[in-house]
Amino acid sequence: MITSKMKLDVVIPAAGVGKRMNAGFPKQYLKLGNQTILERTVSVFMDMKDVVDNIIIVVSRDDDRFREFGFEKNSCVKVCIGGTERINSVLNGLHCAESEYVLVHDAARPCVLPDDIRRLISAGCNDNGAILVSRVADTMKRTDENNSIISTVSREHLFHALTPQLFKRKLLIDAYENAVSSGIVLTDEASAMESAGFSPKAVIGEASNIKVTEPFDMKLAEFFLKLNNRW
Repeated sequence: MITSKMKLDVVIPAAGVGKRMNAGFPKQYLKLGNQTILERTVSVFMDMKDVVDNIIIVVSRDDDRFREFGFEKNSCVKVCIGGTERINSVLNGLHCAESEYVLVHDAARPCVLPDDIRRLISAGCNDNGAILVSRVADTMKRTDENNSIISTVSREHLFHALTPQLFKRKLLIDAYENAVSSGIVLTDEASAMESAGFSPKAVIGEASNIKVTEPFDMKLAEFFLKLNNRW
């Protein structure tokens, strides 16, 4: 449940280069209308000051564009340097955060809806935490190494993992560090918590919360932003 006294920090890893976009520069600086992807993503949380205390943006040490956008002028924004992989960047961001709870959100997901974030917070303020998900709608197939189909997988209880993902900051740091030291491959924050024995809650959100990864995703993001009156 969200209370008037509750505050949490948001960690936005933005140190990647987005190779599949082939833009010649980090994809978070591509323009969607009159704003970059990163600006649109950050603005969602800036408009939630009743629950968001700090926004920690994690950037590459070699990023020479970030300061063009004046994020630091907002008192709630903190900047820290990322690492070689997403996991390193998230860990650096977690260590820069201060609140008991932290949301980790992909910089390339500008279409996330505030209502989904609030429902996530209401469901995830406990040791297990919670993540946004969307239902798998397509028939799922499993293949072998030659891409030959070997079975059809039931889509019941299958979900796409989205962000943000919400956890207690210290528990998430411990889970990440223990998984890394044990050589466990992590794909998101929930997988780190799962490896530590926790069972995060799946909170169904809008499938419009896409991750901009390839050029066509820019058109989808524009459509969803206009659909939700955020263009």
